[in-house]
Amino acid sequence: MEKIIPIEISARHLHLTQKDFEKLFGRRIPTPLRKLSQNQIAAKETVELIYKDKSLKNVRVVYPFRQKTQVEISLTDAIYLGIKPVFRTSGDLENTPGIEIVGSKGKIKLKSGVIVPLRHLHASDKEAKKLRLKNKEKVRIKILGKRGLIFENVIVRVKRSFNLTLHLDTDEGNACGISKKGKGILLN
Repeated sequence: MEKIIPIEISARHLHLTQKDFEKLFGRRIPTPLRKLSQNQIAAKETVELIYKDKSLKNVRVVYPFRQKTQVEISLTDAIYLGIKPVFRTSGDLENTPGIEIVGSKGKIKLKSGVIVPLRHLHASDKEAKKLRLKNKEKVRIKILGKRGLIFENVIVRVKRSFNLTLHLDTDEGNACGISKKGKGILLN
């Protein structure tokens, strides 16, 4: 029996440490805008990302806070900014480019932390067991719809608090005709 996989498109955003948030916005706590999957919240706060002479405005802050500040952009964003793209899973920030981040009350200059996130499938422990998935393994997912295609090398991320969802960036979403949410089938 085929397992339908919910798909979400993850637009450019950043995760901040509490210290960096305070420096950028002059307060301790973000203002909630809406709930996201995987127990995250989109904040009302946005920043401008600056690299050399180019910038991206209105980049959304996502929380809860992280131990390291991390900026997630698409390949198209990296090319536009002139940043050498580094494809990584969330949290793997060693030897990644830096960027200047400007908030409403201050700015910071990251030495590293900019990634193009690898496509990944979130799954809870129970979902992973039921689907015979292992953390960090690579799977294939067939995207349903008029621009259907098959994504290879989807990294499985297993954690008790996760919900079964495939996260694609905006470039990948555009390739298969999904702007916010869609459906796929696990092929492995």
